[in-house]
Amino acid sequence: MTLAAATNENLAQISNVLIYSAMAVYTLAFFAYIAEWLFGSRSKVARTAAALTTKPDAKKAPAVTVNQAGGTAVLERPKVTVRAAAGRRDVPDGPGAHGGDEQGDLYGRIAISLTVLAFLVEFAGVLTRALSVERAPWGNMYEFNITFSTVAVGVYLGLLALKKNVRWLGLFLITSVLLDLGLAVTVLYTASDQLVPALHSYWLYIHVSTAIFCGAVFYVGAVGTILYLFKDSYESKLASGGTPGTFATSVLERLPSAASLDKFSYRVNAAVFPLWTFTIIAGAIWAGDAWGRYWGWDPKETWSFITWVAYAGYLHARATAGWKGRKAAYLALIAFGCWLFNYYGVNIFVSGKHSYAGV
Repeated sequence: MTLAAATNENLAQISNVLIYSAMAVYTLAFFAYIAEWLFGSRSKVARTAAALTTKPDAKKAPAVTVNQAGGTAVLERPKVTVRAAAGRRDVPDGPGAHGGDEQGDLYGRIAISLTVLAFLVEFAGVLTRALSVERAPWGNMYEFNITFSTVAVGVYLGLLALKKNVRWLGLFLITSVLLDLGLAVTVLYTASDQLVPALHSYWLYIHVSTAIFCGAVFYVGAVGTILYLFKDSYESKLASGGTPGTFATSVLERLPSAASLDKFSYRVNAAVFPLWTFTIIAGAIWAGDAWGRYWGWDPKETWSFITWVAYAGYLHARATAGWKGRKAAYLALIAFGCWLFNYYGVNIFVSGKHSYAGV
């Protein structure tokens, strides 16, 4: 039996239909998220401005009040506000994309339901792709892309299931997922086929699956970092007496505060960094089995290590007093840029031992 004969073309075709179907449902979810942002109430807008304009002068010593009660002096301790390290401001989190409005919340719930449906359909597409060749569904860039977007949405839904306030992430996530799938089905599509002999190893399941999961979590952290930079600029403008535009106010007021976004991104990146370390170690062990050496500075190996160094530098910077807030955020985005180049650039533009099945 030839390798081609081992491919179940019917299942491969079903997988393609499911991926396109998932894209259709994601598109409906995208419009539902848009409706959540557009029709959500703006009644709570300007809460950030109010918090910034009414905060006490931090340079003045807090007043101490002494009450005389029956000859006994009672010292009333002043209220001390602990300021966030990133934003150095005390502002409340926004009400979310729906703005606290019942109609907006309805659209948001519809969007979440559609996202869950699309996730299940896309997961079925990835699964049938795997069944069509009876192997892990990440033997080329097309399969890597559809698996990556599935996992990214799964991370988002998992955070929601844990009762985390991340619905604001939905619109930005689904937009990029649609772009990722569009790239996959148009530019990166590869027909379902068997793997080259070097990839027939149980390390394929361990090494590549962890790489995909780490990338999905790094992506979620990067979105939070980008939004943090926008929200921090918005808060800074308000604090200096400026007047942001109507669109910026309508969108950014609904997001969590800059300090909350910064903390979210840091925690996400810090949580997955040890797994990225394991991913590199697992790849080295697999390289020792497949090529007889653990490390050879192959382009994929090199950029994986560069990505590790960049994220390690970011985490170290967060523990250093002079590298919090925007400086650390820029470093986090550079680190994610390294991961993106390792994901796309190395596979498409650079040849090496990791170059299999074209892209």
